[in-house]
Amino acid sequence: MIRFGPAGNSESFYNQGYTRTAEAPKWINQMGLNAFEYPFVRGVNMSDDTALILAEQAKLYNIEFSVHSPYYVNFASTNEELVLKSFNYIMQCLHTLKIMGGKRIVIHSGSLTKQMRIDAYNNVKKRFTELIEMVYSGGYGDMLLCPETMGRTSYIGSVDEIVEICKIDKCIVPTFDFGHINAITNGSLKTKNDFRKVIDKAFDAIGERAKNMHIHFSKIEYGLKGEIRHLTMADTIYGPEFAPLAEILHEYKMTPFIISESGGTMAEDALLLKQIYESIK
Repeated sequence: MIRFGPAGNSESFYNQGYTRTAEAPKWINQMGLNAFEYPFVRGVNMSDDTALILAEQAKLYNIEFSVHSPYYVNFASTNEELVLKSFNYIMQCLHTLKIMGGKRIVIHSGSLTKQMRIDAYNNVKKRFTELIEMVYSGGYGDMLLCPETMGRTSYIGSVDEIVEICKIDKCIVPTFDFGHINAITNGSLKTKNDFRKVIDKAFDAIGERAKNMHIHFSKIEYGLKGEIRHLTMADTIYGPEFAPLAEILHEYKMTPFIISESGGTMAEDALLLKQIYESIK
């Protein structure tokens, strides 16, 4: 089943008087959406009791949660203490995510710091292999780890790097952030064929499992070093546009989660993405 939803709460959610994310499942259900990505980007600070409340509301309103793990995760690092903390962040996220009733965790793989790219990438692959062992031994083998494509060259997260990481185990699927991909390639995503080339890399690497990938979509301002800031779908300068990708999703009969990361209008733009998808026959 394809799902659409926001990453966090839109500004309009708070402007309408809502204050707690526990109110979000009903709110976004009434908009016609069915997914929500909870941002643990500054750390996992949710109690089990709160996670249970969110799970109840999600079940009531047909919302499935995913989570975004902390930005502090860095599997490329040579600092073993930092790597251990990174493992702990992921395991904490999985614990809470399972209580919330969700299955998908988005992960930033890490930054190069002062390393050669190949060395940082090899560190990331090694740590993901170690993480898989923790995931299964911890009872989270039914979850999906979703490493994300990144918008700057100083991070591990090119399309090729992410799909190679996904070969490690069946519980890893890519998060293709098409705004990031467009930003780091200087606006390369314009035609249906441009999107097809990206999607095909996932299918070539992991086969039918790619149908169930995770997708982030927003328009992003970019410069010489890649991503600068997230925009809204109303932007007419930077792109990318969603319709060409939506055609591929239909053609390949894909069932991804599609999460809007627009600046402040995540829910509204998630609904727009859904409407574009549904308008294509």
